Order: sequence, then structure tokens, then C-alpha cells
Amino acid sequence: MAQKIDNILAQVLREINPSDEELKFIGRSLNHFLSGLKKRISKLKIDVDVFVGGSYSKKTLTKGDFYDVDLFLRFGKKYSQVDYSKISKKIFRFTKNISVVHGSRDYFRIKISPSVFFEVVPVKKIKKPSEAVNITDLSYLHVNYINKKIKNKKILDDIKLAKMFCKAAGVYGAESYIRGFSGYSLELLIYHFKNFKKFLTELSKKRNQKLVIDIESLYKKGNVLMDMNGSKLDSPVVLVDPTYKSRNVLAALSYETFEKFQESARVFLKKPSKEFFLSKKINFLAVENSAKKKGFEFIKIKLKTKKQEGDIAGTKLLKFFNHLHKEFEKYFEIKDKNFEYFSGKSGEGYFVLKRRPEIEFDGPSASDEKNVFAFKKEHPKTFLKKGRVFAVEKIRFSPSEFLSLWIVKNKKKIREMSINGIRFS
Repeated sequence: MAQKIDNILAQVLREINPSDEELKFIGRSLNHFLSGLKKRISKLKIDVDVFVGGSYSKKTLTKGDFYDVDLFLRFGKKYSQVDYSKISKKIFRFTKNISVVHGSRDYFRIKISPSVFFEVVPVKKIKKPSEAVNITDLSYLHVNYINKKIKNKKILDDIKLAKMFCKAAGVYGAESYIRGFSGYSLELLIYHFKNFKKFLTELSKKRNQKLVIDIESLYKKGNVLMDMNGSKLDSPVVLVDPTYKSRNVLAALSYETFEKFQESARVFLKKPSKEFFLSKKINFLAVENSAKKKGFEFIKIKLKTKKQEGDIAGTKLLKFFNHLHKEFEKYFEIKDKNFEYFSGKSGEGYFVLKRRPEIEFDGPSASDEKNVFAFKKEHPKTFLKKGRVFAVEKIRFSPSEFLSLWIVKNKKKIREMSINGIRFS
């Protein structure tokens, strides 16, 4: 089995590395852009440094339909962070094809070609981690740490494998709509476990308590859970940031996402296949056919939001999808569900449902004659229990019929949740 896994990993590595031509184009474009950027900064006499971060600078870039190269503008202390965006816009007047992405701190996306983009993030220049105002302010320290610690090609290759595996499993990214593994966390984990296979093996083990990883032994043994701020510990794995001991790098990792990762890891280790590294969209038709064979009901839902694409749109869409889960659950057993958001302002998902035979409705107090009358008018079959009126009704409507009526009744709530489009079938 070990040999089979090694063969698959070797094959995957050959396929996930960007071509020499792609890397040369990115390199030439980056050098040209940096030259213009530094000249512009010098001309304006702005106290700001430029550094390249992300996968490109760490030599862990993987092949994709498009490439994002992360750059950072480190602003001196005399500038207030509320001015970063305004000053950055002034700097970028030397280039074109630039758009602003709004978030906790605005950043800039520059289109170099149809498949290459530079994402420039303004950050605060800091000397120690405690001075950071935003998580992106720590990026410089993270890049330096990884580049200093990881020079071994085998470990760099295993980081690429970890990223592709997590992307394919749908657990890559610390964004709110994913709550998974960030790139930095995977770099640290592979460095800690020494190789990809051990990374999968150790993290897929069932444990009765949190897994704590303190690479640089910044805490006394066993003290992490006692000394670290409790708000940082609500995750299945606590990974102490080697550049900032009070930070848990995996604080965003949810138990649900971690279980999803563990399941993929266990199956791969038992039945290894290249398929575990290939990102794929939900096969709605296959899920629907499978549901019908089991006697369940299926509904596919497409949602649209008016919010900005990216983390904000993805988070809003997932939050609404999860709200629908709670609404469906009142009348149906949820046998399976999934939702995917890739980009833009829309996402798609599904529910596989089993109709509950009947549902009990909690009514008013028996002494409340006015509301009892209204309740009985809406629910013909009622009964008394402990001084309250209850009703039991059989579920006779389909998921589509339920959702149609729910949308009509909840137009205000839908608007408040920033959803401007719901289609289902």
C-alpha cells in the first residue's frame, strides 16, 4: 500500500506543478510590475516597503486555471490604517486593469493577463507581532519564517500535495464560508509532520481531546490550553503560531470541516487514488438519482446575493443555505446536503430529505381563548397537554412546495439576509 501511495503522489506532483513557461511569464511580469511600483513609491516619497508573499514566494505554487501572486505594501507608522486605501490608490496610478476588493482592509487586484493576477495588500509595518492591527500585518513574519525553515524540496512538494488534497476535499481556506485550512497552516503542519503521509495519518486519528501543536515549544509542556486566550481555542486542532505565541493558526477551523477532511484522509489512506487531488463540482444528477433510489426527496437550490464577491458573498450565501437547513428540518429529516461557492455572487447546493410522517405544533395556553380559536382554525386536529393546546398534522407537501410558500412568507427576512435570488428544482 505504501508503494502505491508513493506512486500516486509522484504522479500527482508531475501534474500539479506550473509549467516552466508559466513560471517565467509570472517572474517577468512580477519584476516589471515591482520596478514600476518602486519607482512610483520613490517619486511620491512615501514610507512604504514592498515584499512578495504567498505561495509564489514560498515556492509552493500549484497549477491552476489562474494564478494569484500576493504582494504587500508595508506602511510606516506615521500613516493611519484608515489612509492605506487612499494612499495605495494614489500609488497605483502608474498601472491599469486594477480593481478594489473591499474587506476588513481594502486590497487591490491587478489583472496582468487572463490567467495571472497580482493581489496587493496594504499592511502595517511592525517590529513585533503584538503591534499587528489586522491578521495581514503578520504576513511578513509568516513568509520569513517559512522561507527560513523550509528549504528542502521534498517538504515543499508535500506542501503542494497537502494544498491540492485540501482543495479537492473542499476544506482549503480560512474564509468564513469554508472554515478550513489556510495555506500558512498547511505549510506549518507539513513542516511539523515532516511529510504528507504522516500529516494525513496523524490528523485523521480519532482523539478524545484537542490536538495541540507547538512547533517552537513557545509554551511549557501542557500549558497551551491553560495559557492561550480561550477564544482562540474553539477548534479541533490548536496550532501555535511560531511567530506569535498567542495566536492559534487554526482558530478558524470548524469541527465540521475537520471531520470532512478526516474522512477524505482515511479513505485515501485505505484506497489511494489520484481522484483525491482533483477538484470537482457537485454532481447534482448523480446525487438526485441516488436519493430517489433510496426513496428520499431531492431539491437543488441556486442562491444569489447582492454582496461583494469573495469571502463576503460566500459567507452570506452559506449562512442563508444553513438557515434553509433549519427551516427544512422542521418538516423533513435531512439525509444529506452540500453547498458550493467558487466565485462571483451565486452558489448552488442541495438537500436530500425524508418527509417526517407528522409534526407536532406547540399552541397557546388553554386559557387564552382568542389565540386558541385562531390556532384551532389553522390546525383542525388539536389536543390538550399540561394546560396547552397542541396540534398534530401529517406532512403532505413536497420540499419544493414548502420552499415556495416559505419564500412568499419570508420576503423581508430574505432581503435582510442579503439574498436577491432563489431558484430551485
